[in-house]
Amino acid sequence: MSQPAKTHEYWIPTVLFGVLTLLEAELPVAWYPAAYILKAIAVTASLWILRGPLADIRFNPAIALQSAVIGLVLFAVWVGVEETLRYPHLGVRVAFDPTPLKASGWWTPFLVTRLFGLIVMVPIMEEIFWRSFVLRYLTQSDFRQLPMGTFSASSLGIMVAASALAHPEWLVAALASLAYAFWLRRTRSLFGAIVAHATTNAALGAYVLTTGAWQYW
Repeated sequence: MSQPAKTHEYWIPTVLFGVLTLLEAELPVAWYPAAYILKAIAVTASLWILRGPLADIRFNPAIALQSAVIGLVLFAVWVGVEETLRYPHLGVRVAFDPTPLKASGWWTPFLVTRLFGLIVMVPIMEEIFWRSFVLRYLTQSDFRQLPMGTFSASSLGIMVAASALAHPEWLVAALASLAYAFWLRRTRSLFGAIVAHATTNAALGAYVLTTGAWQYW
């Protein structure tokens, strides 16, 4: 019988991601491709080494399509709000334009790694941290005893606020975080939240690559 995941396994990958992102911002822009690739390797390795929380993700194909639709709606909301509503942001993203890399050997490894991070690594990492851990931990310290999708109103408010503050686009991030949480409550499935989140990010990645709106990356 497998042992339950330890508390630190839920938060270390996200903290590592945050620290490396802060360090990444201090480097020359030309170093960004290599820095991002190293960050993706380190965070993905931490998710695998500390893989106890992956057991919270239970494959459920019955909700995959609905989850993807929710993800697409949130993508439309994200871009729509950002393009039409002017509000103060919390800093800026690197907004790295990889087009010049086409003339070098960095183009393919960077693009593949960047999309992997956006569509696979980040949704898994963030849903484990925010929706599986933080929501339940703030509801009850012995959070593993709570069924997935069970959380208090106060824990929801704190989680949404904290996750929003982790993004420059705090307003749309709050809306997305709230939507993922309610979908989690409705389905009791972390898998559904991950599919929705991954779909939002995949659509955003496609939008960035086709329009050159690098500020979303």
